[in-house]
Amino acid sequence: ACLDCGFFYVINHGISEELKDEVFKQSKNLFALPLEEKMKLLRNEKYRGYAPLHDQLLDPDNQVRGDYKEGFSIGVLGPRDDSHDNPFYSPNIWPDPDVLPGWRATMETFYQEALRVCKAIASIMALALDLDVDYFDKPNILGNHNAVMRLLHYEGNSDPSKGIYASGAHSDFGMMTLLATDSVMGLQICKDKDVKPRKWEYIPSIKGAYIVNIGDLLERWSNCLFKSTLHRVIGNGHERYSIPFFVEPSHECIVECLPTCQSENNLPKYPAIKCSTHLTQRYKEAHVDLSIYEK
Repeated sequence: ACLDCGFFYVINHGISEELKDEVFKQSKNLFALPLEEKMKLLRNEKYRGYAPLHDQLLDPDNQVRGDYKEGFSIGVLGPRDDSHDNPFYSPNIWPDPDVLPGWRATMETFYQEALRVCKAIASIMALALDLDVDYFDKPNILGNHNAVMRLLHYEGNSDPSKGIYASGAHSDFGMMTLLATDSVMGLQICKDKDVKPRKWEYIPSIKGAYIVNIGDLLERWSNCLFKSTLHRVIGNGHERYSIPFFVEPSHECIVECLPTCQSENNLPKYPAIKCSTHLTQRYKEAHVDLSIYEK
């Protein structure tokens, strides 16, 4: 699956259905608040907190308008020793517990569970790439990660002919993504982005399973052996909720072609890049400037 399309399902992950149901319930509670309440939680310059409708424009080819979704981002839990020079670290923004009781505890529990599953998957990927099982769990990679959990709420009808999408075509920025979805269809992938016109196919939701997809950094690391595939979300008039958990390595991590993914006949296709350099650029390109909310 990693070689073919970069998307697959994971089961036997140990995350209870009760916790998943609760995190979706709490997510809906947040997005159901009046806009005035949600704007009190507006994201900061480190992208923590609430992102209003059209805050993101993930498809750089679509200059019509931002994506028809709103989101809420939660980063690393607790203080960090490297917070002074980490371009991605920020204390999280939490709703008032009187407004959303139990919300923070549910999100923190799910964050830790998602991280546990992703580290297990990273170990399997390391073995698949002929590396040591704990290769990615080093302090300079996932041992000091910058994983981000996002709550997403999509609405409206998409119209690709007019550049209207719930989420425009993009590949994920980091190492990999663990995705929890509801039962509403909408997620599509394009296995070959170079073929015109692009062929899109739906990825159905499977009860009890999570979707995993490869990110751009792992594609670079593996010298394009593992695929970071284009995907998008098409709105069909039904409200849709999802919770992607983006696994991003330490900001100090240098991503360069793995020794097991190169040879004399297969030279590295990308130069080495610092994780913070790659992610800072991608985040900035994909978000509107915060100053527009000061009006």
